[in-house]
Amino acid sequence: MPTVDELLRGHVTLEVECVDRLYLNGYVPSLVTAGGLVSFLRDHLGKPIPSPAVLGQISTRFRDAVGAFAKAGSIPLIPFVHGERKDDRANQLRRERPVRGEVVFIGVAQEKAVTFSGRQMKEKGVGWFDYTRDKSVYVNHYYFYVDDLEFGPAFIKVCSYAPWALKVCLNGHEWAKRQLDKRGIAYEALDNGFLSCPDPQALQEVCDALGPAQIEAFLARWLERLPMPLTAEDRAAGYDWKLSIWQMGSEPDPGFRTAPPGSRILRRGDPGESRPGSAGPNPTDLRATHPGSTRGKLPHPRHPARSFSEPARRVPQL
Repeated sequence: MPTVDELLRGHVTLEVECVDRLYLNGYVPSLVTAGGLVSFLRDHLGKPIPSPAVLGQISTRFRDAVGAFAKAGSIPLIPFVHGERKDDRANQLRRERPVRGEVVFIGVAQEKAVTFSGRQMKEKGVGWFDYTRDKSVYVNHYYFYVDDLEFGPAFIKVCSYAPWALKVCLNGHEWAKRQLDKRGIAYEALDNGFLSCPDPQALQEVCDALGPAQIEAFLARWLERLPMPLTAEDRAAGYDWKLSIWQMGSEPDPGFRTAPPGSRILRRGDPGESRPGSAGPNPTDLRATHPGSTRGKLPHPRHPARSFSEPARRVPQL
């Protein structure tokens, strides 16, 4: 039986190392504990009684803001059907609505989240509430599918209830393509990678340039544009989201001029694998699909001394 090297020999036109699919958690550090939440309600919002009703008001305000935002921008607001492959719907709508630098559509799904629940403690007096995060509940999550001028297809998933966790999905290949376009460097693209480039060194330099600064800038851009449960005033007061790595794929990216024997086996992938026009697999299926996929604080694929600055933190799965 031939080896992998023998199968690939004579078919590879380009090999480049690039960050592939990148999944990030967004969390507000000061809101991950019950004490932090009570401080947010009392000290920041000025509510002497930190009632769960206030959290409900924030969720309602966020829901209404999303609806108004979609209406003002003529952006499709689509409820996902239970069990629907969100990636398939995203691909369809990206084809129907090929915007650049805008929100393509907003999806709404009821999904599990570990959120805060409050219980009144009458034995401690009026206005006492005990908050815990010890069970999952179904709450609305809003998926903002965007076309970013720097990253191309991406999405941001926002939980509508405290502590308002985010999920961010990006694709390093798509970022590299946008940078090559801006620099006028020619290339032939694959669905999720590169087939050829007359200047492979320049291509590799572009891929190496992707790091925390570009990723944090992506989030900052869209936090300014999208409706969020936490307002600009909240974020300015220190209640802002930080990012940590949930899953990152990075491995040598061979470009094939012709399909080598056995390529269906080599590139079989996962049923949720990224498809044209998407930013990754089904957002609710975050299983590793790469030998190079991993979790935690990760070094840069070609520069081990460089790493993503925000340490990974395990948060409840949504």
